[in-house]
Amino acid sequence: MQQVAATLGIIGDPVAHSLSPAMHNAALRAFGLPHSYERWPTPRAQLQQRVEQLRQPGMRGANVTLPHKVAVLEYLDAVDPAAAALGAVNTLVHSATGTLTGYNTDAPALRDSLAACGWHGGHAVVLGAGGAARAAMVALRQLQAAQISVVNRTIERAQVLVEQPNEAAVSADDHTLPTLISTASLVINATALGWHASDPAPLAGHLLHANLIVYDMVYRPTPLLEQARRCGAQAIDGLDMLVRQAALAFALWFPGYAALHVMRSAAEQALGRNP
Repeated sequence: MQQVAATLGIIGDPVAHSLSPAMHNAALRAFGLPHSYERWPTPRAQLQQRVEQLRQPGMRGANVTLPHKVAVLEYLDAVDPAAAALGAVNTLVHSATGTLTGYNTDAPALRDSLAACGWHGGHAVVLGAGGAARAAMVALRQLQAAQISVVNRTIERAQVLVEQPNEAAVSADDHTLPTLISTASLVINATALGWHASDPAPLAGHLLHANLIVYDMVYRPTPLLEQARRCGAQAIDGLDMLVRQAALAFALWFPGYAALHVMRSAAEQALGRNP
């Protein structure tokens, strides 16, 4: 395995597409911090070795992305209670004593992003039942959603996420789905559909309506967001959530530093959205 030269990085497989280095290195430069952040491509067989490298003196930690957010748990000394409840971590912090603690900044990032875009309750529909959907459920509970419907092709996976009386699991082909969407004020795409240009939309366009906020965790143009715009709905991609989770991770490594704005600018430039 290639030895790391930076004190921070992102662990995953693959990570070539990641915007994290652009965001974190911009923040490090802006605050004059003597650190650097790299991409650390890591196959599953090398995950433990990669994590052990973070125990070296001077290391600050790492972000963890797919497919290691769950597997990395067994190599840590401690896990933040909120991350333990989610069963996944996306941020590792190396303490002065050499211990590694895992955190998850996905749920609070989504919560803050939804609040910033003007959603403060009502009926939310979550598409998908994986780790991203689990984070969405936590965020929606914190925002006191009146009702949450989890829609998934395999209803048994959706049922695992349901914990409260105002929550329900719904099959993607259920005949009640049109009625559910018609009463919703928010739809969140927590599936992977949309990462590739050839992907279909995770929801039929005719089900959307102008009173919806359609929030896609994918931070690129997607068929779902295009359908939302066509019907007059508010369409939001996942870039704001990505930036917010990065800023929260940065604050765990460097308490007191607010990096949100500099990270947002760096991410937009990396995506060509900000000339």
